Amino acid sequence: MNILILGYGKMGKAIEELAVDRGHVVKHKININNTNALKFIDASEVDVAIEFSEPTAAYENVKYCIEKGIPVVCGTTGWLDKKPDIERMCHEKGGAFFYASNFSLGVNIFFHINKILAEIMTKQSGYRASITETHHIEKKDAPSGTAITLAEDLIAAFEPVKSWVNEYTEVDDLLPIVSLRKEHVPGTHIVRFTSDIDDIEIKHIAHSRTGFALGALMVAEWMPGKNGIFGMKDFLKF
Repeated sequence: MNILILGYGKMGKAIEELAVDRGHVVKHKININNTNALKFIDASEVDVAIEFSEPTAAYENVKYCIEKGIPVVCGTTGWLDKKPDIERMCHEKGGAFFYASNFSLGVNIFFHINKILAEIMTKQSGYRASITETHHIEKKDAPSGTAITLAEDLIAAFEPVKSWVNEYTEVDDLLPIVSLRKEHVPGTHIVRFTSDIDDIEIKHIAHSRTGFALGALMVAEWMPGKNGIFGMKDFLKF
């Protein structure tokens, strides 16, 4: 399989290493320093693109792939206000677009547990919900896409909260997401329900980027030949 990597930072390099180990060819690697090279790529020689760039570049990168008929797997967060436009374009052009805020299998199991816990806790009284996310200092956006997914799923099931804010708050119907940035932290997410009697929390700690990179590559292997808009639910069949 020939792969186009869009965004050649730490994640892009981790994906490249795994791709080569699994017998694939990284045909092109695009980053902020060589974006003009996109003009000279022969789309017919690319089976799939994997996009892990920055919020400011993601939209144009994904748009490029859909216009060129290249199936694209995107994990960049912080640009989702433009995602509906990409989905419309994908439908119009018969493209293939896969987005996930997190490609780790463990995190997606965590998402599933979060939904179940929220459904249970909405039947209880006296509990306040909160989310804490911690990442490396290079991460551009806050809160993380993973934290936003956790928040949206929690809000859908836990009746006391109606929306989230990216700060600590004690307003009854707001879900606080506290974002911390520290050296050398791939990603830690905690969902906590607190009462005067006890606390209940679930936590996911990533030890490296390998789980994210492997998940994205496995999805990329699944994408060729498909048309439509996909997410981890489609891939994992939870």
